[in-house]
Formats: sequence, C-alpha cells, structure tokens
Amino acid sequence: MASPRRRRPHSPVPELQLGRARVAVSILDADLGNLAYAIRRAEKEGADRIHLDVMDGHFVPNLTFGARTVKALRKRTRLPLDAHLMISEPSRYIDQFLDAGCDSVTIHVEIEEPIEPTLRAIRAAGRAAGLSLRPGTPLSALEPYRLLLDVIMVMTVEPGFGGQAFMADVARAKVLAARELLRHKLHGGEVHVDGGVNRETAEFVGALAADVLVAGSAVWIKGRNMGREIRLIRALADEGYQFGLNDGQRPIPRDKVVTFATLPRHHARTLQGAIEKVGIPVLIFRAGGLDIELPDEIRDWDVLLPASSESAALERFGARRDEMLRDAVAWRAAGTPPVAYVAAPIPPRPDEVVS
Repeated sequence: MASPRRRRPHSPVPELQLGRARVAVSILDADLGNLAYAIRRAEKEGADRIHLDVMDGHFVPNLTFGARTVKALRKRTRLPLDAHLMISEPSRYIDQFLDAGCDSVTIHVEIEEPIEPTLRAIRAAGRAAGLSLRPGTPLSALEPYRLLLDVIMVMTVEPGFGGQAFMADVARAKVLAARELLRHKLHGGEVHVDGGVNRETAEFVGALAADVLVAGSAVWIKGRNMGREIRLIRALADEGYQFGLNDGQRPIPRDKVVTFATLPRHHARTLQGAIEKVGIPVLIFRAGGLDIELPDEIRDWDVLLPASSESAALERFGARRDEMLRDAVAWRAAGTPPVAYVAAPIPPRPDEVVS
C-alpha cells in the first residue's frame, strides 16, 4: 500500500518574492465592513504591505477611518502597515497612529502646520517617516525636509478617492527625481507611487525606479485573481526597471544578502556597529560548520548585509574591512591572544543614523 502523501505545512505568511519592487495593497476599495478579512486576504495573496488611506473629510473630500481602526487591524496581520495620513493636523494624532502599530507614516507636505516636528516624532519612535505630495505640488517642496525622509510618496491621482486614472506626466516628472532626493539614504529610502497603479502602468512606474507600488482598485475587482494581479504588478515593475534603468540586467533583489567580510567576533561586531550607524542593517553569524568545541571569541563570524547596499558599504568601509582582515591574520598567527570584549551593537533608530 502506497504511503500517504505528506502535506506541506501551511504558513500564514507567504514567502516573499525575490525582486526589487514591492506591492502595498490599499484597502480603500476593499469591503470596509469587513476589513479584517480584507487584510487577511491580501496577506494570503502575496501583498508585501498594507496601505492605509486615512482621510479626515477636511484635507481631502472623503472620510475613512482613524487610529483605533488601525490598532484593531494591527492584530490581524504581520505585514508592515504603511499609513498615509491625508489629514489637516497630523501632529494632533501622530502619537495615536504610532501607538496603533504603523510601521511607516506619511503625511502631506501641503498641510498648514509645521512639518518637521511630526517627521522627527515618527523617526524618534523608530518608524519610517514620509512626505507625500499632490500631483500639482512641485518636488522642490520636499527639499527642506530631505534629510528627515525615509519615504517620498508621489501621488499620481488627486488624493481622496480610489479608482482614478493614472497621471503619467506626473510620474515622469517626479518619481525618478524623488529617488535622487533620497540619495543620502544608503539603505531603506523608498519612493512610493500611489494612484492608478495596475498591470498597465506598473512597467512604466518601475522604469522610473519606484520602490513601492500602491495598488488599490486594480486588486479588488470582483472576479479577478488578486494574487495574480499582485505578482503581475511586481514582475512588470521589475521588468521596467531592468530595461529602463539597469541596462537589461535583472535588479538586485531586496531580500538578497551578501557576505561582506568574515572576521573574528571582536572585529565583526566593531564593523557591524560602524556600518549600522550609517543606516545599513548588518547581521553576523558563526561562519563555517557548527563546532560546539570552538569558543565564539576565537572562531570566525560572517558579516552579512543587503546586496543592494554592498557598493555603498564598500565605498565607506572597504578600507577598514581590509585592515581588519589583515589584523585578524596577525592575531591568529600570534596564537589568538585575549582581546577586549566587544558587545553586540544596538541598531540605531532612524533619527540616530549618521548620513
């Protein structure tokens, strides 16, 4: 009798697809009476993030939901929550949205209150801070806040309602230029495109170096396969980047990591701390096979970082790494004499990163 086929264990969170572009599913056009189900469905179908359009009926002529709803939804998914606050006074409510569990918060540059304090509050909480701008607002309006930004959101429709037509001229004028505004970010700076993103516009947006594509009405069409739409948007955006900006070479996947160095622990942790101070995340792991007899303080450790940040790390830390490698050889040749203990560094918050 044939043995029964083993079923693959079910994972509540789908595996991330290797690629450059990310898709944030907006729930603006979902069933607002059953948002918990909508978010679970988007997660199951492969969304990278959930995009939350918060409207106050004043800054834009529509009303959606507030921080209490976001807090309730936070319990329903492990995906990052990107909050887009289309409200007149975000400073009054920013603590509530941070407490609700938003991973990034984007406010509008057109608001009539001081912007910098709110951006600093978001970054001090360890979240990504962003500014969005209406189609008619020039990108130059963001310049005073450039060094405080982790996210720039280019609106390619007028904010307030879903299902509008994509403004290609706005995307062409702003998206690639927004990427240049974030050049100080060695890792993690993102350009989001929000409005009219679908399978017809994804390749165009990808060719302008958009990092996150906000997909709304296109993925909620009744009878359409949401997972396929998400995969199409992501793949077409990567193809646009490949042939529009990258000379036909496939883009570096955002999830790919590389080994930057293999060093003794005291050197590895010192290098890790230095690199993380400029905003590049680093992991260190024991190198080689698992030898429980080999003390951690004398074994080698791999220093890993995102492949997309490797060139920036080489430019800033290549010489220091090479010096450490030479020092490690001399240390081992001397019989691994005792060295000062180096504690594992604590990753900096966004506001502690040195540009």
